Amino acid sequence: MDVVMEYLDTYVFDAIYDNAALLTSTTVLPRTSVVRQSLSLFVFIYAYIVAFYLGTAGLSYRFIYDKKQEQHPKFLPRQRFQEIACASRALPQITLMTIPWILGQLHGYSKVYKDWNQYGITYLFVSAALFILFTDFCIYWVHRLEHHPAVYAKCHKLHHKWIVCTPYASHAFHPMDGYLQSVPYHLAVFMFPMHEYVYLALFAFVNVWSVMIHDGEYISNNPVVNGAAHHTVHHLYFNYNYGQFTTLFDRVFNTYREPSMEIYDRSRRNSKTVQAAQSSAVDSALPSLEAK
Repeated sequence: MDVVMEYLDTYVFDAIYDNAALLTSTTVLPRTSVVRQSLSLFVFIYAYIVAFYLGTAGLSYRFIYDKKQEQHPKFLPRQRFQEIACASRALPQITLMTIPWILGQLHGYSKVYKDWNQYGITYLFVSAALFILFTDFCIYWVHRLEHHPAVYAKCHKLHHKWIVCTPYASHAFHPMDGYLQSVPYHLAVFMFPMHEYVYLALFAFVNVWSVMIHDGEYISNNPVVNGAAHHTVHHLYFNYNYGQFTTLFDRVFNTYREPSMEIYDRSRRNSKTVQAAQSSAVDSALPSLEAK
């Protein structure tokens, strides 16, 4: 993240802080100031995540999302706008909670490195695979624990308001829910070395992936990849498919549920009979879930 802040300080923030000091007759906050870094990080991260969320979800909704899903009995009135409003409330709070992790990176406590050759070219690919497996394992358990009766209603229930999702549901959750599921992405670089550009690329990828698994277009019918079909099963039937990227840990810990073929077939997926059966299954499950 320090490479990003270097560019932002040079081309954006230096001028802002210089002008602020001039207007207030105070000393310019140096780049090494934790106060300045925290303020700058909040502005950058919040602007980035809002733009990235609205941009990727908007493109997905416009060009990929099957809008016939909005006729599903479990699709809420004005749901797309509810999802955006929910995300808009959550993202500033998640940004605030994220700042200490980024400060830790800026001050050299993480294992992020700059030299492409420090661990060799092969390790760049190894570290990317480690990142996916490590975060997938951690998010599996964070997500599964969020379904525990002691936690579900306080934290994760809001995200399950969206039973039939649009891409805008990807970031529409309780702030603590969103933060807890993001912690593994920050923790990873404190656990094993990663090149700064590989880490930034993967950080962008995970945000795109979050949109993709909520986009309702089930391109991947791969038993290993936890795609949109698998995550749709989670939203419809709740206690299955907690993984983020793969089905590995759902299979290992016996929470895997294979998507039925009507989920992949658009004409069958939009059948009133299929949707009625899905709605009935949701209605049967909700009483026990709502008790949480």
